[in-house]
Amino acid sequence: MVGRLIDGRYQVRSRIARGGMATVYLATDLRLERRVAIKIMHSHLADDSQFKERFIQEARSSARLAHPNVINVFDQGQDSDTAYLVMEYLPGITLRDLLQEHGKLTTEQTFDVLEAVLSGLSAAHKAGIVHRDLKPENVMLADDGRIKLGDFGLARAVSANTATGAALLGTIAYLSPELVTRGVADARSDIYAVGIMMYEMLTGEQPYKGEQPMQIAYQHANDTVPTPSSKNPKIPAELDELVLWATERDPEKRPRDARVMLDQLLAAQSILQSDNSTGSTVALRTMVLPTAQDAKPSNDATQVLRPVARHRTGPVVPDSATTLTLRSKKRRARGWWLFVLVLLLAGGAAGTGWYFGAGPGSQIKVTDVAGKSIAGATAALEDDGFVVSGTNGTAFSTSVVKGDVVETKPVSGTVVVKGEKVQLLVSQGPEQLPVPALIGKTEAEAKKAIVAARFTVSETPSKFQYSKSAKDTVIGMLSASGKALKAGAKYSDQQPIQLIVSSGPVPNVVGLTLEAAQAKLKDVGLIGEAGSQSYSDSIDEGKVIKIDRDTSQVLTPGTTLQLTISRGPQLIQIPSIIGKTWYEAKTILKDAGFTNLNYNSIADTAPGLAKVQNVDPGIGKSVTKDTEISISFTI
Repeated sequence: MVGRLIDGRYQVRSRIARGGMATVYLATDLRLERRVAIKIMHSHLADDSQFKERFIQEARSSARLAHPNVINVFDQGQDSDTAYLVMEYLPGITLRDLLQEHGKLTTEQTFDVLEAVLSGLSAAHKAGIVHRDLKPENVMLADDGRIKLGDFGLARAVSANTATGAALLGTIAYLSPELVTRGVADARSDIYAVGIMMYEMLTGEQPYKGEQPMQIAYQHANDTVPTPSSKNPKIPAELDELVLWATERDPEKRPRDARVMLDQLLAAQSILQSDNSTGSTVALRTMVLPTAQDAKPSNDATQVLRPVARHRTGPVVPDSATTLTLRSKKRRARGWWLFVLVLLLAGGAAGTGWYFGAGPGSQIKVTDVAGKSIAGATAALEDDGFVVSGTNGTAFSTSVVKGDVVETKPVSGTVVVKGEKVQLLVSQGPEQLPVPALIGKTEAEAKKAIVAARFTVSETPSKFQYSKSAKDTVIGMLSASGKALKAGAKYSDQQPIQLIVSSGPVPNVVGLTLEAAQAKLKDVGLIGEAGSQSYSDSIDEGKVIKIDRDTSQVLTPGTTLQLTISRGPQLIQIPSIIGKTWYEAKTILKDAGFTNLNYNSIADTAPGLAKVQNVDPGIGKSVTKDTEISISFTI
């Protein structure tokens, strides 16, 4: 697939990831000259209407959303048998990668991720879409700090409340109880998955474990998710309450959608930040989270969560409204002199801000210029405030054409001081590698050798030809352009190799009847039909003399062959030689094709005088050319 031009527009550069349904490649949109991610359905699923509809549904669902926390979908279509989806390219990692690397996240990191996820999910719910497959693998963390939600392949309309059928769709670790028991999902099912993800981010593990998927599903349906603080005592009570609220087994008791949960998350974050600034103990505060029935429609105003005393030792903390009122009075009591101090600090801050923001001390990320020409990359870097100090050598690349920029030094995405010198690494194009020796190997062995030699097996099926080589062994190799390849010849890295495989020798059908010959050819995939007829002294009439074909003709399964059929031996009429001399008679018979002549001694003793008296078989009889002709003479 690498190097292929999809739909005349998208040039596939390299593979990014592979999933159960599709493979994602990095590609260049030649029309708009930008990098995109192109998701291509596996070829073996192309005939499955259910998978194809799910693939198209992802495009439709994502296209309805225009939100900074949702991966954009640009295009969807089909090129020949290839169904594809063109999306925004977002270099970075997934939330799953982050969890695998760090185990668990801090409270602040959890807030950041959840705020982005719930913002994107809120847009989906507002548009009437249920994601149905929320999990860390579908949360993208870009190199530039953006957090986006993707993979709407299982998305459905909120109002549909559609059952999934016998098979559960989604990942079992994040399925809500109603999906497990009834196969029904709505916006609150997504909230449950967010709650499980929140638990996993705070503790570094999922709440339910089991050797079999059904064990985990049973726990989702029958158990209550424990508080994250039972695993990590440092977790504030506010987050415990959010997790428990989002993972209620009864969907009626959860937030009704992502907007409601996002409002509560932001309110909890505000309270925790306030507590940290005043030095109060976070663990002594709790929130009363409304049930789905009590929650009012969200609006732009921040909802005030009124904490109540829990069954713990410690003081009862006043509610948020009282706290805000007291702080406001304190600020006003500081007097007019603070105004002067603020002006002085603002002046200093402005100068500092300019120096590190727009001035020479500012720090920016090195621009990604991979795939651009040297002139284009230089212009882009200089426009962003860098100094291009020439090239830094060359490198082989299967995704960037020869002469264009592969990477920079420092590498793209690195945060450096504005005005930093940047060097360009230029592509030499794909590395030229020797073609492996594949002749005589089985098709399976040859494919392994192709991959081991850093090439790819062509997506075009192997060609089968009849040859003297053993059946199912490789007899030739073809390049992407269809030209023959020889072992040891130089060929571009990652380019496809198509195999020519032997179908075995053409069977020998000489001497068989037409029907028997046709059956024998059919057994190996060839078609035989009666062709010309010819005399044969050795092959009986009606049987095959030969296969009539050009020896240079390449025979492939399904080829039709012309069979030459015997007419039997040719019959010759004995010419009239009565009264002829021996010399005359011998010449006439040999010219007619007869060679087996038997005659009496008179012809030897008087060849010039002896004349033919009698011939056996008789004159005018039709016989084969090897028939014995007996001649008697008289003087």
